[in-house]
Amino acid sequence: MILLPKNDAETYAQLADTVRDFADGEIRPITEELDRSSAFPRDLYRSMGALGLFGITVPDTLGGAGMDALAYSIVMEELARGYASVADQCGVIELIGTLLSRYGSSEQQARYLKPVLSAETIIAYCITEEEAGSDVAGIRSTATKTDDGWVLNGSKLWIHNAPVADLGFVLARTDPDAGHRGMSIFIVDLHSEGVERGPKEHKLGQRSSQIGALKFNDVKLPEDALLGELNRGFYIMMSVLEKGRVGIAALATGIAQAGLEAALDYAQQRKQFGKAIIDNQGLQWLLADMAKDIAAARALVRDAALRLDNGQTAGKACSIAKCFAADMCVAQTSNALQVFGGSGYIQGFEVERLYRDAKITQIYEGTNQIQRTIIGRELVRHGAR
Repeated sequence: MILLPKNDAETYAQLADTVRDFADGEIRPITEELDRSSAFPRDLYRSMGALGLFGITVPDTLGGAGMDALAYSIVMEELARGYASVADQCGVIELIGTLLSRYGSSEQQARYLKPVLSAETIIAYCITEEEAGSDVAGIRSTATKTDDGWVLNGSKLWIHNAPVADLGFVLARTDPDAGHRGMSIFIVDLHSEGVERGPKEHKLGQRSSQIGALKFNDVKLPEDALLGELNRGFYIMMSVLEKGRVGIAALATGIAQAGLEAALDYAQQRKQFGKAIIDNQGLQWLLADMAKDIAAARALVRDAALRLDNGQTAGKACSIAKCFAADMCVAQTSNALQVFGGSGYIQGFEVERLYRDAKITQIYEGTNQIQRTIIGRELVRHGAR
């Protein structure tokens, strides 16, 4: 089956050029400082919001870019080539924008979408708990119905944007006896009484993508805090994860692409034994392996995106893309660092940061072990094709 993109090639090429120019001009010059300080670049995100770089697949009638998953993958790759933490912010806004545009009431869409897509309101996607990481069905947070709304109790950890977020989209149990069929999503003002924030965690990589814990102690929520259908929260959250995996796969590809570009440039400049190290066949082969693996990852990402855009079953393809791209990213940023030799191990060199930024791609949005489980399960169910 040939899967066709919804737009012409020139549209996607222009999009890639626009985002690449923005990454080179606005992101890369401040990346080293952001990595060093772990600062949250609020002004940068507002600039991106003004350019329409958030909510790529959100319908234009709702304030988004009105494009498709293929376009989203291109944006994520080019942003990650500049700095993966920035792409990460694009990714979380894309997921929340999708939740609101698909499942939000007209009132919720009118109230939240514009400030979320403009980055005036910082959001957090609140699923993970101490006993519920890969096993989302294991969450323990609860929302109890009252006469005039809900009361939320529980805690979340490793939550993206938790130290700075204004609004949380929180998965909680609303029917304790129904397992994953008894969960719902709530829109929570994180400045409300009863919300506690843990300290900003100090991470190995993607350091300006801040994470932390959130605790909810008898937080009162209005009736209209419920997003989507009652007790359908697990399915609603899961419905956006395939696109999320395409996004992380594209992000991983962008990190690796930045590593290849840095390694190639350095190899052409660095001289040993009277000649540029690029003249050594062994190093050329290493760079060739980097290039072919990055090209393979990009092809898998775009195949998965096209399946989503064409309404095809895409779960296995999304898991394959995420798993392969993340493993490739870790391996090939390691090779990029190797080209730099001892210099690559020193803070301040781009490849040192890229190597640190790469590792999390094997962990978040479903670990690569979980992706292999999904792929294996699909093989058992549907065969080898």
